[in-house]
Amino acid sequence: QVQLVESGGGLVQAGGSLRLSCAASGRTSSYYHMGWFRQAPGKEREFVATISSSGVSSYYADSVKGRFTVSRDNAKNTGYLQMNSLKPEDTAVYFCAANSYLKRWNLQLAAEYDYWGQGTQVTVSS
Repeated sequence: QVQLVESGGGLVQAGGSLRLSCAASGRTSSYYHMGWFRQAPGKEREFVATISSSGVSSYYADSVKGRFTVSRDNAKNTGYLQMNSLKPEDTAVYFCAANSYLKRWNLQLAAEYDYWGQGTQVTVSS
């Protein structure tokens, strides 16, 4: 079992940056791959990025590739999503999720993740 808590959301102007954090507690985070998703009002939860349990491998949705960077510090049991060049269409609640390292690390469907944080709001103004 692992518990996830996101932080770092807020209001930012278009072109700005935010860094989200996902603090994991319970079993050490190195046993888990970590994914980031977002959900805008009236829309389905959307894959953003994923990073393997070791932090060696990562994968991004086309909509954020080149602007967002996913990373993790297993010594701190924390994952990060650095978001640069933010656009109004990035406005959403952002969630981190985790899966056992025994699963594939690059899963992109929300239903395939076992553990979820409560989400943090990111609002990008134009």
